[in-house]
Amino acid sequence: MIRTILLGSLCTFSLMASVCVTPAAAETANLLGVFGNWSAFSTGTGSSMTCYTMSKPRARQPKATKRGEIYLMVSDWPGRKVKAEPEIVPGYEYKAGAPVTLAVGPDKFTFFSRNEAKSGTAWLQSLTDGERLIDTMSKGVSAVAAGTSSRGTKTTDTYSLQGFNDALAKIHAVCNM
Repeated sequence: MIRTILLGSLCTFSLMASVCVTPAAAETANLLGVFGNWSAFSTGTGSSMTCYTMSKPRARQPKATKRGEIYLMVSDWPGRKVKAEPEIVPGYEYKAGAPVTLAVGPDKFTFFSRNEAKSGTAWLQSLTDGERLIDTMSKGVSAVAAGTSSRGTKTTDTYSLQGFNDALAKIHAVCNM
């Protein structure tokens, strides 16, 4: 699955690397730039090209909880005509049926979760909220993701939105979206 390629391309999400190789599919993810707290990448070519921007949380609660890679990302999939798809990766498997939310200021957006290969991901529950969420993020200061692990631990991760607009503009330009 392409999401596996994107996750693998983190290669520990080094902001200094300009090219990363994904272990799962030997695809190359190219660093397009670092914009404040957000990094932009592209991978693939032609109809399989994907562009995405991602950020690690600036704060996480509880701090002592052992977790894998944690980030918030927004992807463009030109071959599928999908623009600015948000995704939350919490670094753990989600508890089945537990709510996942992303709050930006007073606005809260509901996500659905999915667990695969001992890791969880979450996407917007309602596709019609996509534009509003991206618009809200572009005007916001921070975003707070909240979820519950399969062990019942409630977590919150706070992301700075500094640089989000520039990173988003970069992936849209590279993927012609």
